[in-house]
Amino acid sequence: MTSTPGSGGPTAAPTPRRSDRREDPHGDPPDTTPDTTPRLRRRFSRAERLVHRTTAALMLLCVATAACLYVPQLAELVGRRYLVVTLHQWSGLLLPAPFLVGLASPSFRADLRRLNRFAPHDKEWLRAVRRRDFRPESRPSGKFNAGQKVYAGWIAGAVLVMLATGLMMWFTGLTPLVWRTSATFVHDWLSLAVGLVLAGHIGMAFADPQARHGMRTGSVQRPWAEREHPLWKEEE
Repeated sequence: MTSTPGSGGPTAAPTPRRSDRREDPHGDPPDTTPDTTPRLRRRFSRAERLVHRTTAALMLLCVATAACLYVPQLAELVGRRYLVVTLHQWSGLLLPAPFLVGLASPSFRADLRRLNRFAPHDKEWLRAVRRRDFRPESRPSGKFNAGQKVYAGWIAGAVLVMLATGLMMWFTGLTPLVWRTSATFVHDWLSLAVGLVLAGHIGMAFADPQARHGMRTGSVQRPWAEREHPLWKEEE
């Protein structure tokens, strides 16, 4: 048989089988991108992203309706106070629902365990924050840093307190007047604190595009993960 010129050159190399391609042990897709393109690492599952989005929507609805109820200028602009009160009550009552549904997801439960575990490097991270030391090497963290763990614990406790005091204010016949008066005081001031903390949380998210990308798509670039969360792989 007559061979075609050039058939024995580099172009005749066999195409690698699918099984020969590199597989990521953390569940990422096969690495078929050029070496110059940073590979992605899976950070959040679809269930976790849905829990975050629905919780954020309900929380923002709570804050917005609360502002319309307590700020006279907004109350006059929006009007329809009964509708605003109804939206505020039901959005607050449903706020724990995404969390409870998310418990069915193994990835969500795994991240809850990470958030509830405070390691020695988290104390080092907090000390660096107190010293205003912004060097990445001085702020070691796993998948979640100490600030994220503190925020998650604080917001979870605040939601429970807001829910309890809100129910006292909603169902007036369940508790005596002095309880309802105290609940109103706690509910009002804690709602202001929640609004300020949420504003800080959103501001920090806007300052880190890669973190937003991870929450939006579920994946982050590996260089970012290795720089901002160097102990993440050790946790796994």
